[in-house]
Amino acid sequence: MGDVTEPLRLVLVDDDPLVRAGLAMILGADPGIRIVAQAADGAEGAAVAERERPDVVLMDIRMPVMDGLAATELILRMPDPPRVVLLTTFDTDDMVVRGLRTGASGFLLKDTPPQQLIDAVRSAASGAPALSPRVAESLIATATAPERTRDEDARAAARTRLEALTEREREVAGGVGRGLSNAEIAAELFMSIPTVKAHVGRIMGKLQIDNRVQLALVVHDAE
Repeated sequence: MGDVTEPLRLVLVDDDPLVRAGLAMILGADPGIRIVAQAADGAEGAAVAERERPDVVLMDIRMPVMDGLAATELILRMPDPPRVVLLTTFDTDDMVVRGLRTGASGFLLKDTPPQQLIDAVRSAASGAPALSPRVAESLIATATAPERTRDEDARAAARTRLEALTEREREVAGGVGRGLSNAEIAAELFMSIPTVKAHVGRIMGKLQIDNRVQLALVVHDAE
C-alpha cells in the first residue's frame, strides 16, 4: 500500500469575515489543503498559529489590534515556524519590501485568481516563494531602479555578506536578484539546471536565508 500524503495545514487570518469565507471556499475545495483554523486579527492569528502549528498561514496585512507584519514577526520567532504568505488589496512597493523583509514567504493580492492562490499556498508550503506576478514585477522594478536611495550601512552589510560567496555563486545570486528562473540562469551562465540548483542551495546556506526572495533582497541591497 502506497504512502498517503497528508494535506497541508492552513490558517486563514483576515478581519473581513466575507473575505475569510471566500478564501475558505476556494482553498478548502482543494483536497491537498486543510483549513485548520481562522482568525480575525493579527494577535489572534499568532495565537492560533502557535496552537495549531500549521504548515502555512495566509495573513491579511491590514487588520485591527495587530497588523499582519507584526503578527508575521511573532509567528516567525516560534520554533519551527510555519510559512507566512501576506495577502492584501494593495501592492505598494514599500509594503512589498517591508513584508518580505519580515521573513514572509510570499505576498499575494486579494484579486489573485483561485488556481493561482491554491498554487501559491502549495508553493509556500514547499519552501518556494509565493508572489503574485504584479507584486514580483513591482519588487524587481523598485529594487533595480537607478534612482532608488539606499541606506549605506545596509548596502555595506549586504556587500559583506556577498563577499562570502565564490565568484560563480555571486553570478548565480545576481541571476536570482534579476528574477531569473534556474533554467534561465543555467542558459545564461552555460551551466546545467541541477548545477544552478546546487549553487542556489549553497548560497542560501552561506547567507543563512531560506528562500529566493530573501536572496534577491540581499543582492538588491548590495547594488
